[in-house]
Amino acid sequence: MNTLLRPLASPSGIGHWINDSLEGAGHQFGAHRTMDVHDPSTGLVMAKVALADEAVVGRAVAAAKAALPGWSGASPLRRARVMFKFRQLLEDNAAIMARIISSEHGKLLDDAMGEVTRGMEVVEFACGAPHLLKGDFSDSVGSHVDSFCLRQPLGVVVGITPFNFPAMVPLWMFPVALVCGNTFVLKPSEKTPSASLLLAGLLQRAGLPSGVFNVVQGDRIAVEALLGHPDIKAVSFVGSTSVARAVYMAGTANGKRVQALGGAKNHLIVMPDVDLDQTVEAIVGAAYGSAGERCMAVSVVVAIGTVGDPLVARLQARLATLQLGTSDDLSAEMGPLVSDQHRAKVMACIEAGAAEGARLLVDGRDHEAARSGGGYFLGPTLFDGVQPHMRIYREEIFGPVLCVIRADSLDQALQLIEAHEYGNGAAIFTRDGGMAREFCARVQAGMVGVNVPIPVPMAFHSFGGWKSSLFGDHYAYGMEGVRFYTQLKTVTQRWKPDAGASGFVMPTLN
Repeated sequence: MNTLLRPLASPSGIGHWINDSLEGAGHQFGAHRTMDVHDPSTGLVMAKVALADEAVVGRAVAAAKAALPGWSGASPLRRARVMFKFRQLLEDNAAIMARIISSEHGKLLDDAMGEVTRGMEVVEFACGAPHLLKGDFSDSVGSHVDSFCLRQPLGVVVGITPFNFPAMVPLWMFPVALVCGNTFVLKPSEKTPSASLLLAGLLQRAGLPSGVFNVVQGDRIAVEALLGHPDIKAVSFVGSTSVARAVYMAGTANGKRVQALGGAKNHLIVMPDVDLDQTVEAIVGAAYGSAGERCMAVSVVVAIGTVGDPLVARLQARLATLQLGTSDDLSAEMGPLVSDQHRAKVMACIEAGAAEGARLLVDGRDHEAARSGGGYFLGPTLFDGVQPHMRIYREEIFGPVLCVIRADSLDQALQLIEAHEYGNGAAIFTRDGGMAREFCARVQAGMVGVNVPIPVPMAFHSFGGWKSSLFGDHYAYGMEGVRFYTQLKTVTQRWKPDAGASGFVMPTLN
């Protein structure tokens, strides 16, 4: 395991995992294309990651295909027992996983530990495979005729996952896919690649057979090779809406089942009856935690009526005390962004918001950490007076930028949410149960919170948005995940010696 738990402080190679073996790492790079992996807290290069070509993808898919008959033929109970062992190993190595995530992404250690915990919850759900895969049975649908249904695996399936949750999002996918009897190829983000190898090593130690789980590191070339490979039956994706749409179109055009989760612009409605101190703390954590690099981050606050001015004043005051620090700084509340390129993109959005006339109350570009030159830091940013036509309202920024928009009523706030391109999550803060109930019934979003700013469902429910936040017919994990990773087969059987001759009319089962 030393190669998997390598020190991340010195440059080394990060390769692929195919048939339980590392490939293309370190001195084996040879002619492989590579990319630098940075520590966002310092900006220093920590390692190089190999970028897969079509041949590497082909080997990974071939390994998964070869392992499929044995794994899909195993009982759901046997698959679940592997997952039970994996869950324990994941818990035992959670601190190591959190450090790996934190060092490559920049999120704080306790935030990274929270990511691992939420991922483990999906593993715990997947351990119920014998129950989850039970079919329905109908006795005597006709004379001596019974009917029942089976949920069977699709085959080789793929997960293409984002930089911001290098452990949790893969854990949304492969535990459910594996216990359903599929084999899996993971393509993690090239910005945060190392967690995928620790996951692979822990699965190996849990007793998962060779070839059932494989990792290909890479960029667009690897993604296109996976989407076009004829032996892949389904693709799960999480990322930006533009890429999610492209993945969905390419995958379905090639006959694959696809769930592609895209971007978000999550609104939080604040009613005048709230406790302002509690509400401000909830908003700050949801908007600026993980530097806003969450698809469920609150990026728009809709202030209703008279609550607007006092809410904005308290937000502005709270941001003046928000502590920035490196990913291992236990006193920090927010770390850096993932890359210099992404920081530049977020800064351009801030500039655009100010140019369009929004009131820039707190400018993260002026923060001392952002000016220090060490790491990819950007301070918290707060806009007031935001209007629906503005770029900062329409687009997903994916950074520590919060927009405040004013509304006169719940109706007006709901109209704003309905008119927006995205429909991932939405929340309301209020003490009025009737108001909350109306919000839940009418809001056009897939995940809804009442006095909960980031309403990410538990593993036994399912995760997914509406509108341009999701392409495909299935949400992630939960029973939606089981449905996505299985195909339904219905059997009608008769056990009777005198079954009768074939007929030439539509059969009826009397």
